[in-house]
Amino acid sequence: MVRAFLVIVEVLAASVWIGGLVTIGIVAQIVRRQLEPAARVSFFRSLGRRYLTVGGASLLVALASSALLLARGPWAGEKTVAVAVAAALVLATAAGVAQARSLTVLRQRALEDPLQSRLADRIRRRARTATFLRALIGSLTLALVVIAASINHH
Repeated sequence: MVRAFLVIVEVLAASVWIGGLVTIGIVAQIVRRQLEPAARVSFFRSLGRRYLTVGGASLLVALASSALLLARGPWAGEKTVAVAVAAALVLATAAGVAQARSLTVLRQRALEDPLQSRLADRIRRRARTATFLRALIGSLTLALVVIAASINHH
């Protein structure tokens, strides 16, 4: 009964996390085409803050329920890999949040002083880093889902 409850909580929380990642990717493409730069900065600042609360909490709940499930039964190599990937996901997500905040500050400064060419270069470099971090977060999330399915299959 407890295991079933933990699995339900884990699946629901992971669904919110993964669904949010996909939704943000879709919304980002639309917003870049539809909104002016100042509105984009404001929109993404608000979206980021709200998603950090909802998505971050969902990730933590999913990982906590997963940890409780992993603690049950014998420890195996797959469980160690799952813990390592989960830790990497948390670190990558924290780096992504910090990077997004710094990029938002740079973009806001660029709006205030559009003639700053050095800012434009820094924004382009940071945007590439943001793309890498998003891909890493997505890849680690997918890897964790595959590992969890493998563990639960046994």
